[in-house]
Amino acid sequence: MLVLSRKLNERIIVGDDIVISVVEVRGDQVKLGIEAPRTVKVYRQEVFDAIQDENRRAAEIPATLPDLGLPNAGE
Repeated sequence: MLVLSRKLNERIIVGDDIVISVVEVRGDQVKLGIEAPRTVKVYRQEVFDAIQDENRRAAEIPATLPDLGLPNAGE
């Protein structure tokens, strides 16, 4: 892991098209601004974890549908 120190209004460049800026520092909270292409997904860790958990749960649901007693379209 690369650890960098930045002051207010300083930036970090990631690759060719992602810019992370220190927008505000207040007490123990730091606000970051992230400029990235729309194709790059940017999530807070807790949101990313929730999405991953939901995807895992969805993958466990059986892929078959119950028989609803409806006639088949091909009959």
